[in-house]
Amino acid sequence: MRTRTAPGATGGGEQRPPPSVGHLMPPLTPDVLLARLSAYGIPSETFSHPPVHTVADARRLRGAVPGAQTKNLFLRDAKKTYFLVTLAADADVKLKRLRTPLGARGALSFASPEALFKRLGVLPGSVTLLALANDPEHRVTVAIDAALLRADAIGCHPLTNTRTTVLSPDALRTFLALTGHVPVLLDLETLPADAPAEG
Repeated sequence: MRTRTAPGATGGGEQRPPPSVGHLMPPLTPDVLLARLSAYGIPSETFSHPPVHTVADARRLRGAVPGAQTKNLFLRDAKKTYFLVTLAADADVKLKRLRTPLGARGALSFASPEALFKRLGVLPGSVTLLALANDPEHRVTVAIDAALLRADAIGCHPLTNTRTTVLSPDALRTFLALTGHVPVLLDLETLPADAPAEG
């Protein structure tokens, strides 16, 4: 595991959970997560940078931080089943088209920040595949854009939006296997057409 600082990075900027929101278990800190990746022999390189809150913010890091950039959606269906969907940063897909491949019941919508912290131990702006380390009970279904797994490397926040950890697809698969999450692979070109909302 290597750590670097991207140009323009400054100290601080760590997000803090609202005091009223509890997690099912104490969530990992970024440093503990990175230490676990190293302990399990999962190769990675981590870059520090200014806080990234949106895909537009992330685009400014291109060139300074390698790897495919991602867009992470934390969703819920009408039965309060939760989903973490990770797409290429420039992907554009309607939520209705994700219902069938995810097995969602009823309409999909964005989950609340409270549900996000309770399930994955992170706050908006820091949503990441690596947060699945905070879901030992597998309460969240994960889906990944299959195109990402064909990239040379993938950038993921290590539970904070002031760092990006770059992993190869094989390293990411190893991480998911260790957490016990089996991802749904999404082929965005063959997703079903929009489906009507269920009652």
